[in-house]
Parts: sequence; structure tokens; C-alpha cells
Amino acid sequence: MTTVPNGPLPARTPGAAGPPAPVGREELLARLESVLHARGRALLTGPAGVGKTEVALAAAARAEARGETVLWLAALPADRAIPGAAAAALVASVASTVAWPGPRAAETIPRAGERLAGEDVPGTITTAPGGPAPAADALPAGVFASGVFDDLPGPQRTAVAMLCREAPIQQGGWDPIALRLGIARILRALTSRGPVLLVVDGAEFLDPDSTDLLRFALHLAPPSLRVIAVETPEPYGDTHRADTPEPGNGAAGHPGRSGAGHSAHLWVPSEADLLLVPPLQADEIAELLIHHRLPSRMAGRIHRASGGNPRLALAVGRSLADARTPVHHAEALTLSGRARDLARQLLGAAPPPVRATLLLAALALRPSATLVRRAGRPNAEADLAAAERAGLVSLAEDGSLVFTAGLLPSTLVHDACWAERSAGHAALAEVVDDPVEAVRHRALASDRPDEELAAEVAAAAETARRRGNNALAAELALLAAESTPGRDGVRRIARLVDAAEEAARAARADLAMRATTDLLARDASPTDRVRARLAVLDTAGQGLTDLDDMYVHAMEDSEGETALRAAVQLRLAVKYVLADGDPERSRTAAMESAALAASVGDPRTAAQALTVQARMERALGSPDAEPVLARARELELAERPLGIRNAAQILTIRHALFDDRLVDARDELNGLLPLVQRRGSVEDAIELFRTLSEIESRIGACGAALAHAGQSLALTLEAGLSPGPAWYALALAETAGGSLGRAASYARRSVQASEEEGDRVFLSRSRYALGRVQLINGDVAAALETLRRVQTDERAQSTVDPSMLRWHEELAEALLAHDAVEDALAVLAEVRPVAGRLGRSTVLLGCDRAQALCLAAEGRTDEAAELLTGTASRFAEAGLPLEQGRALMALARVERKRRRRSAAQTALHTAATVFERAGAAPWLALATEAPAGELPGAAPGGDETATALASLTEAELRLARLVGQGASNQEAAAKLFLSVKTVEARLTRIYQKLDVRSRAQLATALRP
Repeated sequence: MTTVPNGPLPARTPGAAGPPAPVGREELLARLESVLHARGRALLTGPAGVGKTEVALAAAARAEARGETVLWLAALPADRAIPGAAAAALVASVASTVAWPGPRAAETIPRAGERLAGEDVPGTITTAPGGPAPAADALPAGVFASGVFDDLPGPQRTAVAMLCREAPIQQGGWDPIALRLGIARILRALTSRGPVLLVVDGAEFLDPDSTDLLRFALHLAPPSLRVIAVETPEPYGDTHRADTPEPGNGAAGHPGRSGAGHSAHLWVPSEADLLLVPPLQADEIAELLIHHRLPSRMAGRIHRASGGNPRLALAVGRSLADARTPVHHAEALTLSGRARDLARQLLGAAPPPVRATLLLAALALRPSATLVRRAGRPNAEADLAAAERAGLVSLAEDGSLVFTAGLLPSTLVHDACWAERSAGHAALAEVVDDPVEAVRHRALASDRPDEELAAEVAAAAETARRRGNNALAAELALLAAESTPGRDGVRRIARLVDAAEEAARAARADLAMRATTDLLARDASPTDRVRARLAVLDTAGQGLTDLDDMYVHAMEDSEGETALRAAVQLRLAVKYVLADGDPERSRTAAMESAALAASVGDPRTAAQALTVQARMERALGSPDAEPVLARARELELAERPLGIRNAAQILTIRHALFDDRLVDARDELNGLLPLVQRRGSVEDAIELFRTLSEIESRIGACGAALAHAGQSLALTLEAGLSPGPAWYALALAETAGGSLGRAASYARRSVQASEEEGDRVFLSRSRYALGRVQLINGDVAAALETLRRVQTDERAQSTVDPSMLRWHEELAEALLAHDAVEDALAVLAEVRPVAGRLGRSTVLLGCDRAQALCLAAEGRTDEAAELLTGTASRFAEAGLPLEQGRALMALARVERKRRRRSAAQTALHTAATVFERAGAAPWLALATEAPAGELPGAAPGGDETATALASLTEAELRLARLVGQGASNQEAAAKLFLSVKTVEARLTRIYQKLDVRSRAQLATALRP
């Protein structure tokens, strides 16, 4: 895997650390380099496809960037049976390195972006500073033409020539001692030219003779030769080596000698130099998919299917991307083609007894070694231990196990014949200790519908529901329906409806779709069809765009059924705002739903519809928002809904957040959260954690905001829902208290996911989060473009209330930084009357901050300073410390323009104290930077230079400071999270404002 999705890596500047690490591997790469520095040897190990080669490639690229010589040796499976194959390839590598140095080395080692991410692709590669080694017949007069072997004594030279087949192999073979000493001498000679990094990829494929030769040579090598070995463990024994000759035993060209057995390791590894490459986390899988331009909205489900294995994840992602029609959240993942084949490769290496044991484990609901042994696998513990070494399962101390990737048990069951599956379920039904599980296995062991069995399964589903195991209840409910005889159509349809609704309660979109698809193929009543379709809609998350047919048919079938029509209108109200971006139409549908529900005495649906209506009234700036919400709360108290995702109490908290009544919002939410975690759905918990994170980002509890945004994302990915909203919350939290670089990354991910889902609401929000980060980072052009799109989106959605998304003040500052003062003032003039009419006092404070900067730009610095001083105080009174600190930073900028150096420093110091208390790391870093535009005490040019410096924007000052200290354009771009093109354009403006023509003159202008 790689963080570079396309094309070559960016050019490196002298002294740079090299290319970025593969996705999710920065910490591992740092550990690898630390181990190499301390011990000189490192063994990268892990299951196939986990990305070991990519980590080694990144380490090699960084070594090459430091000017080290890099040798890359990749062994192939066929090399095991060819004595000396790897050693000969190494000699050829050294020869090619010396034969074509300097300009002829057009390519370096394979860069991280030049391979399929996560794939440990075999193939002998030789490089550094030269490129891949040419074929042997391309070498002038053989490898010895390089001259690197000229200093070898005669016997050693002869032995090496025989190894490389550049001299006839004598009857007695080569001299083994001479060959060992020759290889060792070659490596020592190479290290005399400078540090050398040797990477041996596929160490498990080395032939025995080469392993012996390299082990001896490395033992004698100086410390300047460092080695990375990349190895995939062989969990089922070295059976493939049975026909591989021991070193010197009967191999052509080798003198006969007795061997003590072959060890694949080039040295005896210790815990200190052994590095396990772990699977990626779900969020890292999402980033990996984005870098490869694959759909990221199903990152959670792809992570479960792949177990975090990058190769499997990319295969599943490509299966989804190549699907003829987009795969919806409510549909099963496409696990065919490449993805299924990779799973078969991983499973295919297992001996038949291990596969049989794994099949039983895949069929069990709670697999364990004991259960599988009792079900007929007497060697279960040994089989599962071997599977664990292969990275297929993970065993706990109590013997319970889980498959490392969901694709593995799926493939085992998929590829097993019916007789195998039936026998397995029948065996498990006899030994499980839970009657619910026993009924499940008996049902799955039978392929004949049976009403008696179906009734037992339905009762088991009810038992699972009472236990709180909604996922199992949903599975059993569907199994009960599928076990019902077809001749009893009415009962089967009723059970399919129950299964769909049970799946909706469990957020099992796949089961809801299965049940609904089966029901719609039968002669079901319109009422049953509507109920099943509503279950699918309720599990769709953000992905409502591709379900238009569901809505159309639900409306048709609900004709004449008032209660059902109210339920359908409620779902339409949600769709109109999320997918269509039409709050007025959403409000109309919600009002109709509430009226219909009230007419048939359905307070639950009425409360939910009024909640949606109140949300739309708020967005449209209507004064009816709070009265409507109050009516919803009254109904909710009388009849609490099963789910509270759109409940009135949640919206009440959201309104308090919009109004910056943050303490009240947090207190009410903290009282509700435990209830939701015990009784609510996972979507309820996700929304509450996300809302809590947004509250804490505003209130200045930055550490808690990051933690709760992370919980929202973890639950989202685990549930297989679109991560767009959770990434939005993380972008806000990272902007407040984490890293601006990560904030921009999360915002971009949220934009992509929302675009994939067609979610207009969160698309606008995520663009706002991205534009805000870009503005803070000083990337004015990008921020202006992004925030302009937010303006367009919000106007298209007829959003009136400015407190719901505070883009106006950010856009005004971006325009001001772009020297468009009149446009900035126009934006503020447009929003102020609306905010005043609606009583959005903190929105007006944000406008005051931007207004003050406009005053300063017009030269009215005294008025600007007075306005900012008052704004900072009022933000503090409102309990918004980050906004207070931001106003103080703006005040410092204005005070510098007024040439009040002491006042500017006081404002910055106060801002830093506020940020430090809130844990706002990125803002603290901005406030504590040495102000580039401080007025120099005795700068050349006097007042003229001071005035010019004061004309620079804050972003320009930061860049000027970096460049004046000697940073290159690339280094400044990396530090400020900008593109090189943006840095170049901004430098041009700085040069023009300061009337300088070189970096040296710029440094002089900045010197106090």
C-alpha cells in the first residue's frame, strides 16, 4: 500500500526525509529505521498481502534519499530448487551498481507508488543508486566487467565466476570456502564506498546454498552494511522444501559435504529486530481506498471483509468499483473475482485437515477449539494453531477464535458443497450448549422447509431479541421465514415482514434487503410490501439516492392506508433534505406526515415527523421552529419511540449547539447517551457521539472532542455505514485540538464520501470544514474556491439560518485575504440582518471579527482594534475560548499594523494562554510562532519597510518567515500543508509588496 495514488513520488529536496510512508505505516517505518540504526538487522514478517514489501520499499527509498547504496534482492518460489540462485543474483546486483554509476542510473529502487499497494510482488530487483539490474547477457563481458571484483584473490574470483556461470564448473565444483570469503569480500568492498542497505524480499524462498553464503558474509560484514529481510511465515511446515537439496548435497557444481540442516534465516533473529507488520485499522483502510481512487463509503464493511489486509481490501474495493451497478449499503458486498481468488490462495495453502477444521469454525456462531473438537475434529487445537500462524484466525486463551478477515469464512462456506455444510451444521447442533444456537444449526442443516422447525427458529429469534442480541434475532427471523413451507404463503410472508423489521432494528441492511427481495417476489399485500420497503429505507443511512423506486412503490402501495402513508411521507421528508437538498419540500412532506399520523392516533410517527419539520423550519429561518419542536417533545414524552435518531430531544440538543448554549447541550446529551447505549440503535449512538464532539470542539474541550469523534467513527465503520458524517466531526475536532493536516485529510474524505452517497447536507458541511482549514493554513485561493462552493450549495438548498453552518465569516475572511474587501463586506452585509432578526448573537460576533479585519484593510486600524477587543471579550463571556483566541490573534495583527508592538505581543500571549488551557494544539502553534511581521526595531528602510511588512497578511507573514530562514519552496509547502504552486504564487505577492527580488533581500527585510 502507498500514500501516493498515482505517478512518481514528488521530487525530494536535499536533506529531506524521503517519500512519505505507506498508509498507516509511519510509526512502523520509524521503528524499522530505529532498529536498523541500533542493530543493523531487521526482519519484517507478517501474512501475505499485509504490505511488508511496501514498508521495505519505503525504508529503501529513504535510505537512497540519504545517499546510501541500496541492493534489492527478491527471491522467487522457483529459486528454492536452484542452488546459489539468490547469491548469484546478489553478485549481479553489486556489479550493476558499480558498472553504471551516476548519470546512467536513470532509475532508483522501485518507488512505493510503482506497485500495487499491499502486494509483496516477487521478482529480483537490483538497484541503487543505479536502477534495476540488467539481464546477465546485457552486462559487458559479464559481471566482472565492472571491475569491482578485480581485488579478489584468484581462488575467490574463480569460485564467484563459477557461481555466476561465467566460468566452467570444474569437476569437483567450486571451492566452498573460497566462495564464502569471496562473497564476504565483495560486500566489504561495497561498504568501503559508503553505507549500504541490503533488502532481501521473500527470504523464505532463498535456496539453502545462498542462505549459507549470505549468512556467512553478513557475519563478517562491517556495521555500515544494514539488512532488511522480508519474510512470510510458513505455518504448515517446510513441506515444500522436501525436494530441496541441502547445501552441497548432490547439487550440480557443489562439492559434497554433510549439512546440519537448512535454516531460512540469514541470522538468528531476536525480539529486538523482529517487526510484525500488522493489519490496517478501519480508518486506514478508508484512506487506502481513497488513495487508490476507490469508493470509501463502505470502508467499514471492506475492513471487516479484509481484516485490514491491504491486498484483500483493495481487491474488494476494486470489485465494488467494477460492479455494473453501484453497490448500496443494503446489499451484500461483491466478493467475487480477484477478492475471492485471493481468499482462496490464502486458504489453499492449508492442508486438507486444517481446511476441514476451519470450515466447522466458519459455520459456528461462537467458534472455539473445544466446540470444533467436539463436533468431530479431534486435532482441532493443532489445526487452529497452524491456521493462526498462517494469519487466518486469532485464538484467545480460552480457545475462542475469530477469523482475521470476514472474506475467509465466507469463502470457506461459499466453496463448500451442500453435503459438507449440512454435515457441519448437524454436528454442531449436537454439541453447542445454547438451545438458540442449536435450533439455528438444525435449521441450516436442512434444505427442506419445515413448519415445526420454522416455528422453533421463530421462537429462538424472540429469545435472542429478549436477550438484546438484535443481530442474531435478525438472522434467526429471516431463517424462520426461509424455513417456512411455501404452501403456507401467508405465514411465510408475515415472517418475512418480521425479518425485515428485525433487520432494521439491528441495522443489518443486508438482511433487510434479503427479506424484502423475497417478499416482493411473492403475492404479498400492499401493507406488507410497504412495511418491508420501509425497513430497507431505515437501514440505508446516507445512501438514499439510489432507492427512488422504493419510495415510488411505497407511495403506490400505501394508497388508502393512512398510517402507512404517514410513515412513507416521513421517510420522504428525510430523503428530500439529504439526497435532494430541498428543505422546503422536506418540510411539506413532514407536515403531511404529522397530520396523517395524528389523524389515526399514531403519536410516535407524528413526533418524528414534527421533529423533521422543526429541523427544516430552523434551516429556513422560520420562527415556527421552536413551537413545532415543543409539540414534538410533548408527543415524545407520551409515547417514546423505539429509535431516537430523529427524535425531538436530539434536535433540541442540536438547536442548543447552533445557539452556542453549549453547557446546556452537553448536560442534556450526557444524560441521554447512557440510555441510547443501553436501548438505542447504533445509529443513535453514532449521532450522539458526533454531536457531543461538535459541542466540545466549540466549548474548548479539545481532547474530549477528538475522543468522541473517534468513537463516532469507530461505531460508523463497525456498523458498515457511510463515514462521511463521522469524518466531518473528526475534521472539526482535529482543527480545534489535533492536527491541521489531519483535519484537511478528514474533511476531504468526508467530501468524497458525501459525494458518493449523494448527501447534500453533509457535502456542504464537509466543504465548510475543508475551506476553514485551508483558510487557517493560509491557502487562500483553495479556501476561497471551497467556501464559494459552500455558498452555492447553501443557497441552492434555501438555507437561511446562518447558525447551522457558519461559513459567512470564513468566506468574508478568505475574500479579504484575496484583497477583495468590497466582496467581503457584501457577504457580511447580507448575513447580518438575518442573524439579527433570528437572534443569533454569536454569529454576529463572528461577523464582527471579519468586519474588524475589513476596517484594518481600509486603514481604519483604531476602529478595528476597538471592535476586536470588544469581540474577544464577548466571545469569552459566551464560553467560546477558541473564538476568543482567534479574535485576539486578529487583534495582534491589527496592533502590528498600528505599530504597537507591545500590545500585539500581549494579545498573542493572551491568545496562547487561552489555547493552551483549551488544549487547542494547532491554534497554540499559530499563536506562539514568532510573528514574522513584527515591526523591526532598526530595520533598513525605517518607516517604509515597516509599512510594507504590515501590509502582509498573516498567511504571507508565516511563509515569509519560513523562506527568510532558508526553507525551500517544497519545505515551506510541507510545513504549511500547501501545494508548491500555492507557495510560489504567494511568494510572488510577498516580493511585490516588500519590493524585494531575492530570498536574500527578503531575509534582510525581515531582520530586526
